[in-house]
Amino acid sequence: MRIQVRVPATIANLGPGFDAMGLAVALYNEIEAEPAPALEVALEGEGADVLPRDVTNRVVRSAAALFEQAGMMLPPMRLRCCNRIPLMSGLGSSAAAAVGGLALAAAWLGRRGSWGDLLELATALEGHPDNVAPALLGGLTLVTRNEEGWIAARVPTIPMRVALALPAAQVSTEMARCLLPAQFPLSDVVAQIGHVALLVHAFREGDWGLLGRAMRDRVHEPYRAGLIPGYERAVQAARAAGAAAVCISGSGPALAAFAPEGHEAIAAAMAAAFEEAGFPARTWVADVEPEGVQVEVEPDPDLR
Repeated sequence: MRIQVRVPATIANLGPGFDAMGLAVALYNEIEAEPAPALEVALEGEGADVLPRDVTNRVVRSAAALFEQAGMMLPPMRLRCCNRIPLMSGLGSSAAAAVGGLALAAAWLGRRGSWGDLLELATALEGHPDNVAPALLGGLTLVTRNEEGWIAARVPTIPMRVALALPAAQVSTEMARCLLPAQFPLSDVVAQIGHVALLVHAFREGDWGLLGRAMRDRVHEPYRAGLIPGYERAVQAARAAGAAAVCISGSGPALAAFAPEGHEAIAAAMAAAFEEAGFPARTWVADVEPEGVQVEVEPDPDLR
């Protein structure tokens, strides 16, 4: 048996959708697994020189958590992880590892249910539902929690591309969260609710003017922007190049820009702005990924 898993990167928060909205994009981590005499972990791509190759690897730990939930030990396997999502970028690399490990384990166990069934455990492992939900479900995903548990739904959108720019700077998620106030004025809360509702409508309809007006946040971006060197310059450059809306991806430092066209020019403009601030940047132009995590299982030829 061989299992192949592909997990997309994610843009969490999306401006006013703090901790409740995420978007999957076509930048992928890929995992291959097959039975082996003992655990083997091979790493390629992003983080290959720093990520662990033993049971502490996040993919392995996540797979083991689902086996444990099923009352079983993680079977010995050979893993090959090809990582294209940069670490500590705000693009959901840790969520992709958690979701990838869970999807791998679910396939190994022969589970054919909805990936949404893994949301509770994925969130417990990763801690950020707005990353794991779109990685699981794909597209634009809304997620929240009530007394019955996590609730997630995928919202249909028009086909869309996103320009991404990642400056060579580090932003700690913990530090970014510590900067946020514990309370907000009622006026900010009301404005935030309205902006989220309008933003969802703009994504559904492809209303670029509304997207630009609705992608305004009062809860986290004003406090986190200072952690990203060249933030204001990069945002202004993206808009001058034709971006309808720009937001911090997750807690940063990556920025995501939305536009009907001209994505390569927008990405280049953001990179140039970061360079002027003294921080070279990597860029991507990626489609929105509508499917989320994808799994293929190649059965043992002796069992066919």
